[in-house]
Amino acid sequence: MYSPFFYYDISFLAFMLPALIFSIVCQVMVKSAYKKQSRVRNARGVTGAQAAERVLRHYGIANVRVEMTSGTLSDHYDPRGKTIRLSEGVYNSPSVAAVGIAAHEAGHAAQHALNYIPIKLRNGILPVVKIGTWAAMPIMLLGYFLDFFGLVTVGLALFSLMAVFQFVTLPIEFNASRRAMKVIEAEGMLAGSELAGAQKVLRAAALTYVAALVMTILNLLRMVSRFGRRR
Repeated sequence: MYSPFFYYDISFLAFMLPALIFSIVCQVMVKSAYKKQSRVRNARGVTGAQAAERVLRHYGIANVRVEMTSGTLSDHYDPRGKTIRLSEGVYNSPSVAAVGIAAHEAGHAAQHALNYIPIKLRNGILPVVKIGTWAAMPIMLLGYFLDFFGLVTVGLALFSLMAVFQFVTLPIEFNASRRAMKVIEAEGMLAGSELAGAQKVLRAAALTYVAALVMTILNLLRMVSRFGRRR
């Protein structure tokens, strides 16, 4: 008997290695784009915090705070606390990268304020995804050792919920970036090559979400292939 999870054979090379390489490349692209554009001061001297506040004003949002948090590229929007948290390198920085990243997070705040449908869908399935992610592997293992493929199928279905969640996340991230760039241009925060630089940072960041989805799908296919062979 062999374990369907811990093995090093052609299935790992065929499924996971390409996804892992793609993920690493995306991470390198994000860090490279951020590093390059964080060194470029925008002509108007707009900081990340100011950019976020201007996007909020553009959408008429008055109940969301903008504050600084520790870390690098730790920027995020907290919908429960109605707070945009910007990393130290973004909050006070007048760089092209800071404006793009901060505006993107404010774009998420706008999505929540406007009841953007994919946001509501993602929030609706999140509890089920959390339970499914926790339970998938034990159920698959139990089904495998009991030689009960019905349980394995249930485990695989639960694991696939993560791919669904990540798939729904993609339009949310792309839409937040589109909102950000639209307001940045409309408000005159960046122009010309600065706009292109901010777009590069956001595009690279979006690719990390694509990479996460690809890795989950290929990992799922790997397990389906392995269990199918066992059956």
